[in-house]
Amino acid sequence: MTYRTRTLSALAALGLLGVAAFSLDGGAVAFAAEEAKIIPAPKLKVAETGNQRVAIFAGGCFWGVEGVFSHMKGVKSAVSGYHGDGKANASYNDVSSGATRHAESVRVVYDPAQVSYAQLLQVYFSVIADPTLLNRQGPDTGRHYRTALIPVDKSQAQVARAYIAQLGTSGVWKKPIVTTVEPYKAFYSAEAYHQDFMFKNPDHPYIQRWDAVKVANLKRVFPSLYVAKPVRG
Repeated sequence: MTYRTRTLSALAALGLLGVAAFSLDGGAVAFAAEEAKIIPAPKLKVAETGNQRVAIFAGGCFWGVEGVFSHMKGVKSAVSGYHGDGKANASYNDVSSGATRHAESVRVVYDPAQVSYAQLLQVYFSVIADPTLLNRQGPDTGRHYRTALIPVDKSQAQVARAYIAQLGTSGVWKKPIVTTVEPYKAFYSAEAYHQDFMFKNPDHPYIQRWDAVKVANLKRVFPSLYVAKPVRG
C-alpha cells in the first residue's frame, strides 16, 4: 500500500480529508519546502507547428505533476493516467501493486506558440521531479513512480535525449541522472477522483507536504510561465 493510499484511507475513516496536517504515527507533519533546481534551458530546440501539441511525463505521484503543468502558461489540459503497459491493468490498484509496467504519468496538451516542449522539460527537471532517484519520488517507492519522458514524435525524442545528456554534464546534480526516455505505447486516463486532485483538495496533507511547494517553486523560478488559475482536466 502506498503512502497516499494509507493516508487517504486513514483520513477517510476519520472524516478528516480536509485537515491541514496529518501523520500516520499521530505526530505532527512538518511541511518543509523542497528547493527547486536552477538549471540551464535546453540547448537543442526544434520548431513546433500547429496550435496544439501533446507531451507525456512520468515523475512520481501524478497529483503533483499534473498540478504543476496545469499552472503553466500555454497548457490546455493536464490529465493524470498510466503509461507503459496495457489497458487491462491500467487501474490505480493494479499499478500501485507494482505488478504492472505502468508509470503514473501526465498527458499534457499545450499550445507551442505560448510554451515549448523544451520549456516543459526545463520545468519538469527544475520543479517537478528529482531525476537522480531510481523508482521513487518523495515518500513513494516502486517502479510506477519512476521518472521518464515519453516523447510522442521523433523531434521530442531528440530534444529529450539531448537535454538529459546536457543536464548530466551540467554539474547541477551530484548523483547520476536516471530519468529514461521511453517509447510511446498508450496512455490511459486515471480514475476520475485522481483528476484535478490538487485543485479539488488543496488542504490534503499529501498535497500540502509534497506538491503545493512544487507549484510555489514554479511561480518563484519561472514567473513568466506561471498562471494563477489552473486548467481543468
